[in-house]
Amino acid sequence: MNYLQTGQFRGDTYQSIVFDGITATETEYDYKFIDWHYHENPYFSLTTMGACCDSNKRETLECGTDSLLFHNCQEPHYNSKTDVLTRGFQIELSQDWCRKFEVNLERLPRSVIVQNPAIKLSFYNVYKESKLSDDVSNLTVDALLLQILETMCGIESSYSSVKPRWVKKINEILNDNFDQPLNLQELSNELDVHWVHLSRDFSRYFSCNFSEYIRKIRIEKSLNLLRNKKLSLTEIALMCGFADQSHFIRCFKDFHGITPKKFRQIIQSR
Repeated sequence: MNYLQTGQFRGDTYQSIVFDGITATETEYDYKFIDWHYHENPYFSLTTMGACCDSNKRETLECGTDSLLFHNCQEPHYNSKTDVLTRGFQIELSQDWCRKFEVNLERLPRSVIVQNPAIKLSFYNVYKESKLSDDVSNLTVDALLLQILETMCGIESSYSSVKPRWVKKINEILNDNFDQPLNLQELSNELDVHWVHLSRDFSRYFSCNFSEYIRKIRIEKSLNLLRNKKLSLTEIALMCGFADQSHFIRCFKDFHGITPKKFRQIIQSR
């Protein structure tokens, strides 16, 4: 089985930045199929354009545009894709970095597509910092990744315990209807869960209230749309369920610290 060292991804690498124990790589993939292999380090991979499939011994993970994949270290897998132009942004965590910050890799999943919008928003901030890459980026990237990993460890722990059936269902409803107005009574009826119980326990499983979670989903959905130069900020705002452009800009800045216009400029740079 092939063994890939730090920074090795099949294709044209057009950006590679080494922070203190972390390697950020941007690659335009040139493969149709990569046989079984594993990587030296745990890593995240954000598909920034196109699509590909990542298969392990348990399942095949379809990585479309804006999907965030996590692979633990030495997890065997193989890759395939069509002729569609596909690009990815990878963050690799060295073993020394994991030891320094006492990251317990055994508490993290082996291979998973990350769905949590809060994690994806944080990872996009890592992506932003890799583009800026100034004298404070290393500190920010460390802090963001540790926050992401801590959240993922908590999610794994919660998955090991029994959760009510409505938790998965409401997550699907909110993600499928993020651009629509929702109310507690309708959700309660659809889930067959009393609204008092629903409002009381939502934050227990999602670590925030309803409005914050929906705003996170909306902002996360906007990130991929910002790559499309033909879409105005007003169009993106309405597509993502915001009342207007000013509301979109205000919420975006709350999560990312910069305006969507500035973020668009950063992610479109090479």
